[in-house]
Amino acid sequence: MTSPSTLLTRSWIDRARQVTPGGVHSPVRAFAAMQCEPIAIVEAKGARLTDSEGRDYIDYIGAWGPALLGHAHPAVEEAVVAAARRGLVFGLASPPEVDLAERMVSRVPGCQMIRFVVTGTEATMSAVRVARAATGRRVIVKFAGAYHGHADMFLVSAGSGAATFGTPDSPGVTPGAVEDTAIARFNDLESVDRCFRDAEGGVAAVIVEPVVGNMGCVPPEPGFLEALRDRCTRAGAVLIFDEVMSGFRVSRGGAAARYGVTPDLVTLGKIAGGGVPLAAFGGQWALMQQVAPAGPVYVAGTYAAHPLAVAAGLATLDAIDAMLDLYDTLEQRGARLQQGLEAAARAAGVPVQVQRVGSMWTVFFSARPIRSWDDASSVDRQAFARFFRAMLARGVLLPPSAFESAFLSAAHDDGIIDQTIQAAQAAFAEARA
Repeated sequence: MTSPSTLLTRSWIDRARQVTPGGVHSPVRAFAAMQCEPIAIVEAKGARLTDSEGRDYIDYIGAWGPALLGHAHPAVEEAVVAAARRGLVFGLASPPEVDLAERMVSRVPGCQMIRFVVTGTEATMSAVRVARAATGRRVIVKFAGAYHGHADMFLVSAGSGAATFGTPDSPGVTPGAVEDTAIARFNDLESVDRCFRDAEGGVAAVIVEPVVGNMGCVPPEPGFLEALRDRCTRAGAVLIFDEVMSGFRVSRGGAAARYGVTPDLVTLGKIAGGGVPLAAFGGQWALMQQVAPAGPVYVAGTYAAHPLAVAAGLATLDAIDAMLDLYDTLEQRGARLQQGLEAAARAAGVPVQVQRVGSMWTVFFSARPIRSWDDASSVDRQAFARFFRAMLARGVLLPPSAFESAFLSAAHDDGIIDQTIQAAQAAFAEARA
């Protein structure tokens, strides 16, 4: 019998490519844009990862967001193990899921009821379905460069010029999906107004990452979220905050609490499940009463409110509550990292924008701030790839994309941040063309 250690060798990616498209189960894991081979992880603890060759890294991917407390937090691990001993999956309701729903509803502005699903894609897809059912309208407004999962309606990018309706991002997306998805520019209210004017039959919903993380970290400009709230209210459209990434990360109540803007529906995930697959959509009582079995909008799933994920989510929220200064600490350490990276880039003569909201951050290789996808799409991707490889060689793992947010966790202490800044001082120099 072949041992696990024998299987985890340098040939893993060659073997993987024979049985999995591209050798990975989500495209960004392939490191293709970084022009290097991917790594395979065998262990994650705190702020560090170990790959299949035994190399250690300071991790800023954070499992793409869930690892707010750091990897393998003891209380979360213990909760999952205890839950597993009671049974892996029931397929029926269980009391702890009510506890978690109550905890989440109490934290998130505007979230009066919640429905658990498994993935962020399911959550956003379901929220849009509810909005369309409640309004009787088809068209949704999303923002160029935003990612809300891989449902057809979300895989639509901006068209040429000032076109309201865009083009498919992927083969297999139907013309109907494109026709029902209007594209605006983040932080640009004129483009939002154009979408409202051009939408035949009116707009069902505006879906927005209130803090964008899927084109890199792009904060909303002052007044932007408030203006979206106002426009949706006046037009009878549903405002959906996609907080799969920002929920419980940028504040205890997510971006809605941080910015003081209340959506009609909100989607949550990542931190909500403590590292185990769990997501949710929630919002106003009247809207959520549309969802079966209370109402006619069908949403179902065998693994929804999975007992292991619920246990991990409860333990994560308990740990967050026990750290009374968690968000202040993350803010301070985020500022320390940001200032250190900016100083290192200046010393190397490399123009970058280090954009951050709380513990979300991105280094953009650009001489100007990034406000929307138009700005993000013009960054120096080759320079970022060189920077990524230089940091990786020094034991610092960044997201393998110029358009993904990086994350701090409670496990990234000042010493780890100082190591990161020191690595960046040399890596910025290597990033120069």
